[in-house]
Amino acid sequence: MTGNTHIIGGLAASLAFTQFTNYDPVLLVGAGVIGALIPDICHGGSKMGRTFPMLSKVINVIFGHRSFTHSLLFLVLIAIIMNSFVTNEAITAGILIGIVSHMILDMATKNGIKLLYPLKITVRFPITTRTGSMVEYVVMAILSVLSVYFGYETFSYYL
Repeated sequence: MTGNTHIIGGLAASLAFTQFTNYDPVLLVGAGVIGALIPDICHGGSKMGRTFPMLSKVINVIFGHRSFTHSLLFLVLIAIIMNSFVTNEAITAGILIGIVSHMILDMATKNGIKLLYPLKITVRFPITTRTGSMVEYVVMAILSVLSVYFGYETFSYYL
């Protein structure tokens, strides 16, 4: 999936999560969008890869694309790091939700992800699409509608 789809996916997922929690929705959603971009640090052409090119290159050389940073191991390590150093639970939850949304979206692509890294098993959904395809744009449109719906539900009390 493209970076824009991951952003909308992280937005929709974190807005949906606000329906079930009392965390600060602004912090949760902001962190959710950032978390949705983190796994692609392993790809130099991604939004994160262009922001942190040296780190991206090192991670890509060591692990490759869609392996370690798209795994449950990575998710657990990030959770441990976040719980150790970040005192705001809304930020931690948002980052983790964003990462999970990224993984789910990438499992919908033909290349899938190495969810069980270091095992070399590729995990993908039975029905997949190509990155940048018309199907991805339909998914992005659906996620956009969900973001508006959950965003209205989350922030309507500010009106």
